[in-house]
Amino acid sequence: MRIACPFCGPRDAEEFAIRGEVAGPRPLPSAFDERDVEAFHTYVHLRANEFGPTKEYWYHAQGCRRWLIVSRDTRNHAVLDVVFAARAPG
Repeated sequence: MRIACPFCGPRDAEEFAIRGEVAGPRPLPSAFDERDVEAFHTYVHLRANEFGPTKEYWYHAQGCRRWLIVSRDTRNHAVLDVVFAARAPG
């Protein structure tokens, strides 16, 4: 699989380290209660693991050392889009 790093250009997937599915925003505790613990548990441990298009965090470990969000299709590993994680919308 090839990933087109926005900084370095197209590179082989072995240069990158996958760090997991992009989750929603991190839950902010308003007061330490059971709902906050459940929300944080869901955020950290439970993932959709969808079959089809998904977004994942990748780290370019053997290149520019930047965090990327890679949109890819899990059915065929086709890379759909790559953006810097800091500039990713929403």
